[in-house]
Amino acid sequence: MTTEYPIPWEARAAKKREDTLAKIPAEWRLSPADLELAAKQRDLTGPFIERFLEPGIIDIVKTDSVPLVNDIRAGKRSAVEVTKAFCKTAAIAHQINNCLLEIFFDIAIKRAEELDEYLRVNGKPVGPLHGLPISLKDQFHVKGVDTTMGYVGWIGGNMGITDPTKTHQVESQITKELLACGAVLFCKTSVPQTLLIGDTYNNIIGRTLNPHNNNLSCGGSSGGEAALMALRGSTLGVGTDIGGSVRIPAAFCGIFSLKPTPERLTYRDAANTNPGQNTYRSTLGFISTSLDGCELALKSVLSTRPWLQDPAVVPIPYRQDVFDDVLSRADTSGRAKADHRPLKLGILWNDGIVEPHPPIRRGMAMVAEAVKKAGHKLVGWNPPSHATALKIHHSFLLADGARDVHDHLLLSGEPLIADLQAYFNLRDPIPLLEYQALTVQGLACEQAYSDYWNSMSGDDGQEVDAVIMPVAPHAAVIPGKYNHLAYTEVVNLLNYSAAVIPVTKADRGVDGVDDTYRPVNEVDRANWESYDPEIYHGAPVGVQIVARKFEEEKVLGIAKVVHAALKNAQSA
Repeated sequence: MTTEYPIPWEARAAKKREDTLAKIPAEWRLSPADLELAAKQRDLTGPFIERFLEPGIIDIVKTDSVPLVNDIRAGKRSAVEVTKAFCKTAAIAHQINNCLLEIFFDIAIKRAEELDEYLRVNGKPVGPLHGLPISLKDQFHVKGVDTTMGYVGWIGGNMGITDPTKTHQVESQITKELLACGAVLFCKTSVPQTLLIGDTYNNIIGRTLNPHNNNLSCGGSSGGEAALMALRGSTLGVGTDIGGSVRIPAAFCGIFSLKPTPERLTYRDAANTNPGQNTYRSTLGFISTSLDGCELALKSVLSTRPWLQDPAVVPIPYRQDVFDDVLSRADTSGRAKADHRPLKLGILWNDGIVEPHPPIRRGMAMVAEAVKKAGHKLVGWNPPSHATALKIHHSFLLADGARDVHDHLLLSGEPLIADLQAYFNLRDPIPLLEYQALTVQGLACEQAYSDYWNSMSGDDGQEVDAVIMPVAPHAAVIPGKYNHLAYTEVVNLLNYSAAVIPVTKADRGVDGVDDTYRPVNEVDRANWESYDPEIYHGAPVGVQIVARKFEEEKVLGIAKVVHAALKNAQSA
């Protein structure tokens, strides 16, 4: 039986696109000639987007989160001035790279005015994020604003909120926490349909490409966030991660991210895919143009004691001592201090399933060399099979037989996007006993990995602090060619904490094709044969640094040390 829809989904999506563009002030809209020029650009970052911005705005948006907050608190800049600068930059970014699902600049500017007045009258900020513009992945509800999560059927509403009296009235808990800390929320960024893909493409606004290289994807599912930041339309944003969704876009777009262990931060009243699957939960995370931005966000939202409002959150306050302890082991250049124990880091060069492309190999080698040169310990990492972890985790993501996804598609009649049609066809859900058996297998996988980690203390008795590994087997990816997510999914199955740092960029003059490598399976072959030095040239290369459960402060500190060591090595 075919369902009849009063308005075709194509028309609803087109109207939504028109309405979104109409929210951009006329003086910020680009001409057809400018849009045509942007469509021909390989690299939209830096000089290209800056041609549309005034020098004062460029100065603001090139400043990272912590200095911006400090300037606003000290009265050097107003919240209104900063907010308008990011609103205009985000407006330009969206017009040249299709990265926003929701624009609410009017709400943001009014909020900034109120914050400036509060600071003037009271002589103190509202909170640690006072006046800082923060972008949100389109899973988080903001009063007066749609939450479509990339589904046409939720245009005009808030995904998951079926009571019409609550439409546009609900706020996610993280929204409340950010506002309580003084943040200015100004836009919501694009996501892929379903969230369960390492790309950003939906039937509302189409695909978001990589600002550094428009041949490639920006990653997903928090891809709109990362693309916006690569264009300096935001310095700090909130995303989510169930299979790599804050780490993949950060690595692909040359910025930083933090993936906490699930239940460290609140997911209450946020939209999600298949929310009843909570064996391996999605986690809220942060994406930023700096590690300091990720630290600021974590510290700020934990200061609100989120566990009091969300019973799923583990009551762990921000642990400054853990963060400081890591930093005390190295100087500001990342070099190990002679009177302190150096870091001991594992390094996983490949997962035994898919070999990373030459730019990733080189990026990993750069990090390894920098860490060793800085006096820290580096040990090879050969853990239990990632193939097993991938299979188990993937089974949970598809446990409902794609029923939740198809329920949302049926609201409008929109089809699955092409990249998902092979995976999300509607079928029977996993039987209960099979689901329980998979749960047991997942626990066994976690235990085996933990046992291996413990075994790596070695003769020196020093525990491995964290593990350096690729985020993906490629630097960004050709759209439709992301065939292997195990590098990130295994971390989700283990519920570990992780941070991503940028390392370098693919270089056609250095990262040539390795004709000596022989793929070990068909997925490896497909990945290896997709590499073209010319196509990938200029794509960012990032790595993830993985620590154990609930070690967010520790992994942020280690990421700062490793990144400082890398920068020091590159400048030598």
